[in-house]
Amino acid sequence: MKTTKKILLVDDDVDVISVVETILENEGYQVITACNKEEGIEKARTEKPDLAILDVMMTNQFDGFELAETLVKGKEFKNMPVMMQTSIEIFEADDDDVVKFAHYYRQNMSSKELDVLLIQDYAAQKAGVDYKDSNGKIHWLSVDGFIRKPVSAKTLISSIKRVLKEE
Repeated sequence: MKTTKKILLVDDDVDVISVVETILENEGYQVITACNKEEGIEKARTEKPDLAILDVMMTNQFDGFELAETLVKGKEFKNMPVMMQTSIEIFEADDDDVVKFAHYYRQNMSSKELDVLLIQDYAAQKAGVDYKDSNGKIHWLSVDGFIRKPVSAKTLISSIKRVLKEE
C-alpha cells in the first residue's frame, strides 16, 4: 500500500500557499501549511512531514533562512529534506563543490555586496544558501533544492519527486 507523503509548506503569502497546496493535493500529497517561522517549526515538530518547502523571505529577510537552519541542523528533523521557494535569482554552479563556488563567487565577483546567494548544481543535485546576517557575518546552509516563483506545477512536482526519491 502506498503511503501519502506529507509536505510542510511555509510561506507568508496566502495566495502562494493556496496555489502550491492545490498543485500538491492534486498530486496526492498531504499538505500542512504555516504562515511564519514559529508556526513552521511547531508544525514540523508535531506533524513530522516528509519534506519542508520554505519561502526564502517571510516576515523579515532572515525568517526563511533561520527556519531552514533549524530544520536542517536540528536533530529531530535530521531526515527531513528542505527545499526553498524563491523569486530571487538562483546561480548555477559549474563546480561540484557548491560551498567552494559560493565562496569564490562572493570573493571575486560583484556579489560581494549581495546579502543572499542561492546556488544550485543541478548535475550533482547539491544546493545551498550563502547569506549575510544583520551583523554582516556570512553563513552557509545546505538545502535540497530550490523552487522558482511563480511556481510551475510541472517543475514543482518533478523537483519534489527527485528529492523524495519517487522517480
